Amino acid sequence: MIYAHSANTNGDWHPLAQHLSSVARLAAELAGRAAWAEEARLAGLLHDLGKYADRFQARLHGKDSGLDHWSQGASLALTEFRAIAAALAIEGHHIGLQRGNPIGLKRLRPDCLAAALPPGRSLSDPDLKRLRSRATDDGLTFGKLNSLAVSPKSFERAVAAMLDERLLFSCLVDADFLDTEAHFEGDALGKRPRPEGLRLDAVAALAALDEHMAGLRTATVARAEVRQARETLWDAAIRAGQMETGQFTLTAPTGSGKTFAMLKFALEHAARHGLKRIILAVPFLTVIEQTANIYREVFKAFPSNFVLEHHSLAGLGAEAEQRDAEGTGERQRRLLAENWDAPIVLTTNVQLLESLFSNRPSACRKLHNLMESVILFDEAQSMPSNLAVPTLAALSHLCAAYRSSVVFATATQPAFDTLHEAVAKHAVQGWQPREAVPEHPALFAALERVAVNWPQTDEKYTWAQLAAELRGADQVLVVVNLKRHAFVLLDELAGMEGVFHLSTNLCAEHRREVLSQVREHLKLGKTCRLISTQCVEAGVDLDFPLVYRALAPLEAIAQAAGRCNREGRMDGKGRVVVFEPDEEGSWRRHYPTHAYYQAAEVTRTLLKLHGVLDINDPGLFRDYYRQLYDLSNPASLNPVLNDAITALDFPEIAKCYRLIDQSSIQVLVPWAGHREEFDTLRAEAEREGISAGWMRRAQGLAVSVYRTSEGTPAWAIPAKLRRGSGTSDEWFILEGDYYDDTLGLNPPKGPQVFIA
Repeated sequence: MIYAHSANTNGDWHPLAQHLSSVARLAAELAGRAAWAEEARLAGLLHDLGKYADRFQARLHGKDSGLDHWSQGASLALTEFRAIAAALAIEGHHIGLQRGNPIGLKRLRPDCLAAALPPGRSLSDPDLKRLRSRATDDGLTFGKLNSLAVSPKSFERAVAAMLDERLLFSCLVDADFLDTEAHFEGDALGKRPRPEGLRLDAVAALAALDEHMAGLRTATVARAEVRQARETLWDAAIRAGQMETGQFTLTAPTGSGKTFAMLKFALEHAARHGLKRIILAVPFLTVIEQTANIYREVFKAFPSNFVLEHHSLAGLGAEAEQRDAEGTGERQRRLLAENWDAPIVLTTNVQLLESLFSNRPSACRKLHNLMESVILFDEAQSMPSNLAVPTLAALSHLCAAYRSSVVFATATQPAFDTLHEAVAKHAVQGWQPREAVPEHPALFAALERVAVNWPQTDEKYTWAQLAAELRGADQVLVVVNLKRHAFVLLDELAGMEGVFHLSTNLCAEHRREVLSQVREHLKLGKTCRLISTQCVEAGVDLDFPLVYRALAPLEAIAQAAGRCNREGRMDGKGRVVVFEPDEEGSWRRHYPTHAYYQAAEVTRTLLKLHGVLDINDPGLFRDYYRQLYDLSNPASLNPVLNDAITALDFPEIAKCYRLIDQSSIQVLVPWAGHREEFDTLRAEAEREGISAGWMRRAQGLAVSVYRTSEGTPAWAIPAKLRRGSGTSDEWFILEGDYYDDTLGLNPPKGPQVFIA
């Protein structure tokens, strides 16, 4: 008997023919109606062909090492079947997807395989004919392919073709993981340990949503015009849900019930077309936490796995090789999160979009579950313009080729359709979305709840002047562009009653507590002066009568205005004051990034041209984004990424496609509100080292800090790893009295830069 894997806890070895057949069947099933399902099956049959080698069988008994058992199957897929996608997927299922251009593919020719291997690695057997013969003798049949996922010609539109490749890769990797997991963690009867993911029952989910909304309508205290606008949006979502699958925008003003309308559209759409799941991606963890609470309440009668969160604060990231003891529910959530096998998935833009351009097996594993799905992007204006064209091309192809629908929802809709021609060079359908709420201009007019005071030319505020005005305001929100600006203003307000601060210098639990106190003060009419960075602007449900916003990109100003008179309960309009801080120096003294500065300059240009800007006019935002795209030219941004796409270089693309330019570390901080928990976590880390379970518990007391070239900050020490030697390069523990109950993490002055 020839084996794929050594004995499991039941003493059973895993026959290779059984493994290859099972992976082939699963991969084809995961491909579903994709035209390349048979190629996925072929990839499954060939992915471990090199395990038929004598040397690999010896390796299973600890008698050999450093073997490549995957390149032979990749070579056979390419040379005998002309299956480029299968070949790349097979090669990549251990080492990640590699270069797919014709020159790069030469490495997979039989006569080049051994020479292409890195030092210290050798082929388990270089004789492909012998390996294929053994597979045939073992009962495997390969057959012919009637269609292929990619061809040299299809790579002319590289982003679309590379998505086809990643989706096939996803099917292979997930099938391989599932079958291997079933062997090692199944019971004596061979029962799979992984629970079957729930199926989306859109009809039942719609009933639950409608019942929930009926309760909200009864309890609402919103004004009549707000209630009417929400009903208009709700009806529009129902109508749009009956449309054919494809690209959508959903444009709706803040406070109109966009979160529920998106869910209504998605469920109606899924019911109409028999789609498999709903995936909601958001840019900020503050948004996902709030949305998750809403969804849990709507579907409280459903099984816990009906709604799945997959983001850093969900504690479902990478786990240790030896898993901690976990409860059944926690274990099931982790397993399902690995491949998004759930009816509704809540995730982040970073998790979803970077996976779409990844080359790693673990990141790509879930991608096949994007097929035949509704994918919602909340706060769509947050997508970086330097990634817009390839991102839109990938999403366009997902809609056109795989019966999915993509929805960009926001109050400040980017004019991405103006990039249609650039997108069409990478995906034939380009980007021409349909608006789900064609009556949205009337909604903005009906929900005009604020009056905006714009600065005069060269009019600037010193921080002392602003502080003086704030003394006369009982309830006011101030949003600034930099944490340094917030700190200066807080100094000016020292000793003033009811002052709060919110930024990402505060750990998650601290931010939750601040928001809770702010909401309580607002509700009771108590004095409340909140000084915040941009983290308050999207998805944070606050309702102030007065908002000050430092001059910024137009969409940021509009988002800040969405925290003013949000429910329309004031007799008149809320007031938004846009001001320019009196700061000397370059753009770095005013804005967090150069792109943010460029967008703010477009706002300034429009202001000089018109004198007053109507943030309730969707047409203004179209003009704004057109000017911004003319200035920044998204199609030409990120030339290194563009070159990598042209070269079909999967590793380089994965390296270049980053929504956040810098990686970050997590610093455990001793916030006074949870000091006992901090002490417990620190003691456990020092005594035993940290584990996946420790990280999940620590997330609420962690502050994310950018890595810098200067190395580890002196005011934090790396946490010890629980198993194995060494320390973590991601988790640190704050040393010293550098966490303030107002400012949050406030270490000694130095080169370290914090996430804004």
